[in-house]
Amino acid sequence: MARLNWQEIAPDGAKALFGIHHYVTKKTNLPEELVHLVFLRVSQINGCAHCIDMHSRDLRKTMSIDKIALVPVWNEVHHLFSDQERAALAWAEEVTLVSETHASDEAYAAASAHFTPKDLVDLTITIAAMNAFNRLGAPFRLPVAAAL
Repeated sequence: MARLNWQEIAPDGAKALFGIHHYVTKKTNLPEELVHLVFLRVSQINGCAHCIDMHSRDLRKTMSIDKIALVPVWNEVHHLFSDQERAALAWAEEVTLVSETHASDEAYAAASAHFTPKDLVDLTITIAAMNAFNRLGAPFRLPVAAAL
């Protein structure tokens, strides 16, 4: 079934959301690869095919396919992910699943140990932004670039 193109229907809303995306990808001190890693993990949790496809492709520019494939089980393969990446992925899961986790004190303390206060806020904005994109991409079935 064809779905609406949310960016065409609500261009001001799209512009606002893309403004946040521009902020997190260009105006923070977070490493670009870390941002895309978080984008991918959040999108996997939310089941947004378009975003999973796009951010996997972004990561393939700088990251091995083996590491990308293991993002869903990052906690089982510690040797592939840095301490900061693991902290970011854990915080991404905690914030994305906030209705279940309630952003626990333990998770907050763990994330705070690896990020400055400003970087932790920026990381959380990154997670929130991708959750917003997923909540548009999945329901409106944005297309994927992947082909047979």
